Amino acid sequence: MTDFVRMLTRKNSLRKQCQELSVDELSKIITDLGDILEEHKELELARSQAESEKAEKIEAIRKAMQESGIGFEDLREIVPTVVKKKVQAKYRVTVDDITHEWSGRGRTPVVFQQYFDENNATKESCLIK
Repeated sequence: MTDFVRMLTRKNSLRKQCQELSVDELSKIITDLGDILEEHKELELARSQAESEKAEKIEAIRKAMQESGIGFEDLREIVPTVVKKKVQAKYRVTVDDITHEWSGRGRTPVVFQQYFDENNATKESCLIK
């Protein structure tokens, strides 16, 4: 919880922060907070309605599948599964008789960085040929 939220949710902290504000300024803040509250209520209502509609659609599909005798396993057979391709290693180093490989993506692994630092090497010197 941020300090701002902590201050807003504690009446005494809020009172202390508002001591120097005029009645007009406090009224404006309260009006703005009321508007924000209404926006949040509308968003929450829309979100819950969307979830409810989705649940109804899922139930309708489930009921239709049950009536037609189709099971989830039947669908699994015809729907292609996404297979992640493993990225091939581009660099290789051997440290303490252990071979380490790295695709070159993301942050440099610690083993590679230590190898570069200790041997004054570069990534290009570790390319797999």
